[in-house]
Amino acid sequence: MYKIAVIVATVALLTGLSGCSYLFYPRADDYAMQAKGATSVETVLNLTTMMEASAEASKGGTGYDQTLDDLHNQFHAFDSSLCCIDEAKRETPTYALAVTHNQELWAIFKRVWKFKDTQPQRAEHLELFKTEVKELRTTLEALN
Repeated sequence: MYKIAVIVATVALLTGLSGCSYLFYPRADDYAMQAKGATSVETVLNLTTMMEASAEASKGGTGYDQTLDDLHNQFHAFDSSLCCIDEAKRETPTYALAVTHNQELWAIFKRVWKFKDTQPQRAEHLELFKTEVKELRTTLEALN
C-alpha cells in the first residue's frame, strides 16, 4: 500500500511540475513548433492567429469535435509559450496586460467547454473568445 501511495504522489508531483500541458495535450507541442517565430513574441502572435482561425471553425460544431480539439491544444501551447517571453519584456506593464487577457481567455474557454454541446451558446462564446484573442494580439504587437 505504501508503494502505491509513493507512486501516485510521484506521478502527481511530476505532472504538477511539468505544467501538464504536453503530458495531457501532446499536440500542443506540435502547434508550438508550427508557430515558432524568430522571437518568443512572434511565436505567441502566431499562436493567436491559429487560435482565432480555430475558434471561427469551431462555431458551427457540437461536442468535442476536431476543431475544438485543435483550439484546445493551441490554447495550451499559447499558455505554455506565454511564460517563455524574454525576461525584460515580462517586467513591462504590456506583458502584465497580456497575462490578464490570458486569464480572461481561460474564463471564456471554460464557458465554451461548458456549452460545447449547446448551440447557439457555443458559437456566442467562441465569438467572445475570438474578440478577446484580437485584443490579446494587439497587446502582444505592442510588446513586440
